[in-house]
Amino acid sequence: EADYELTAIRMIAKIPTIAAMSYKYSIGQPFIYPDNALDFTENFLHMMFATPCEKYKVNPIIKNALNKIFILHADHEQNASTSTVRIAGSSGANPFACVSTGIASLWGPAHGGANEAVINM
Repeated sequence: EADYELTAIRMIAKIPTIAAMSYKYSIGQPFIYPDNALDFTENFLHMMFATPCEKYKVNPIIKNALNKIFILHADHEQNASTSTVRIAGSSGANPFACVSTGIASLWGPAHGGANEAVINM
């Protein structure tokens, strides 16, 4: 049980790094490593917008807004992906397998597809 909790914490901590790495790759820029002196949101913004030649100065208004967005997404209650992860987790499945089921549920047009439709508007 304790190992699964630690695994979940580590997995959540790596999500901003993976997202920033994907973004940097998509725009042809080099990956920026996390800075342990920064908090969660500052680090995410740093990895997204810093370059090897220029450090990113975090705007406190953007940081505050992004913190609120992260909280809203984390507290999204029982959407399809959350429910899927919780159901898989209740079986005692490995945390990586559980998160994979949640990601798979985003594939449908009624959940993740809705977000994609908004972007394409």
